[in-house]
Amino acid sequence: MQVTVVILKPSAVQRGIVGEVIARFEKKGIQIVGMKMLCLTDEMLSAHYAHLVHKPFFGRIKDSMQASPVVVMALKGVDVINVVRQLSGVTNGREAQPGTIRGDYSVSVQENIVHASDSPETAATELKRFFSENEIFTYPQFFLPYTYANDEW
Repeated sequence: MQVTVVILKPSAVQRGIVGEVIARFEKKGIQIVGMKMLCLTDEMLSAHYAHLVHKPFFGRIKDSMQASPVVVMALKGVDVINVVRQLSGVTNGREAQPGTIRGDYSVSVQENIVHASDSPETAATELKRFFSENEIFTYPQFFLPYTYANDEW
């Protein structure tokens, strides 16, 4: 099983759709193993978007991500990184397919509701960035046999 990070951005928090977005992941069968609300600092954002820090639009990203608190989640499941990215849709909400989170709730590249880790390496880095070890929980998922075939997990 993989664990990945999802950030419900200020665009989700401010629009009051956090519960709807979380429900999408839960209805898919993904287990929430960590969740908290926090305000992202300049340092966190510079580390999180290190690949974009020197781009002219980084200030816009930072302003957007600091517009309100965010909700950060650690999600667990089989191939969960890929599954979450498929549920999220492409980055540009105007191009995201209907039925995806961004396709249903976003018409923007920046205000696109969620961030989702893009690889196991990124997920591991982001988990350490946003969660301490005692904030990631292991608990039985009683519906697991009804979510996956027994040889999938």
